[in-house]
Amino acid sequence: MPISYERGAIEEHRLVRRSAGLFDVSHMGQFHVSGPGALDYLQRLVTADLLAVSERQSTYALLCREDGGVLDDLFLYNLPGRWLVVVNAANLEKDFNWFEMHLPRGGAAVVSLEDASERTAMLAFQGPEAIGVMDRLTDGAAGAIPRFAAADLVLSGLPAPFAERSVTVGRTGYTGEDGVELFVPNEMAEAVWDRILAACEEAGVEAGPIGLAARDSLRFEPGFALYGHELTEEITPLEARLAWACDLEKDFIGRDALVAQKDAGTERKLASIRMTDRGVPREGFVVDKDGQAVGHVATGMYAPTVDAYCANVFLPPALAKIGTDVDIEIRGQKKAAVVVKRPLYRPAYR
Repeated sequence: MPISYERGAIEEHRLVRRSAGLFDVSHMGQFHVSGPGALDYLQRLVTADLLAVSERQSTYALLCREDGGVLDDLFLYNLPGRWLVVVNAANLEKDFNWFEMHLPRGGAAVVSLEDASERTAMLAFQGPEAIGVMDRLTDGAAGAIPRFAAADLVLSGLPAPFAERSVTVGRTGYTGEDGVELFVPNEMAEAVWDRILAACEEAGVEAGPIGLAARDSLRFEPGFALYGHELTEEITPLEARLAWACDLEKDFIGRDALVAQKDAGTERKLASIRMTDRGVPREGFVVDKDGQAVGHVATGMYAPTVDAYCANVFLPPALAKIGTDVDIEIRGQKKAAVVVKRPLYRPAYR
């Protein structure tokens, strides 16, 4: 996935917010989990309660160590005959090894685990015009998919070898806009990509390809975590404001540590800041309060929709309150910032 295409990252960001953009996110990993023991197996591994996820529904969840540190954040789709687990590219090998290590050994709880990443392409089509275009390609079936659900759909207008083949379409995404994510056999990926862009042109919908930089700013504004920044093995879900993704009433790896942390209280908490002085906050920069280092920047960038330089930072809970003034140390100088309400951009589908 390129950093950006010809129009540049900021214009790509704005294109998705106002119309539609197409992402090739085939670097993401996909695991298939099936068998009579699949549900119990996954229920033990991830933080979300999968008993509440009906067939063809999906959920966000976290994969934790015993101490509550986050190994990865995941999306799980309950599809007929299998669970589709989407993992971050950088964590694919680590995640698969973790999944494999925790497979049930013997007994009746048979579980099949398969890494389908190498044969699966993944595309994301996002923006206020995306569902309308997908409806043109699916005779209205895409728009009938509820948010966070999925269906196997045939796209009209694909070349002969693929004309009757279906693809898995989830009404999910990572931008704060409505849209879909498509799971496509590798050999179909280019044809599906071209057909979506052609359908946009036919409908008079402004659209184009979107690169990695805009993907980052689009997820940053609505407050979605990026592994390696807001989440790491040293950061817990409670510190990252993801308690909502953890069902502490069920048993999962890391649950006891999170319950203990909840009872004791966290020493740091994720917050968002907006620069009031001129300056670009970058990952790792120190957050200062009254001459004392009190935290660090997890992600910082220009947020095009709010037209400001902003950052996600980890602070002591007492300082993570809206309106708190802090300084960011930028190239040896302290630059003023203020803690602001999260998210910077409210997802359009809420």
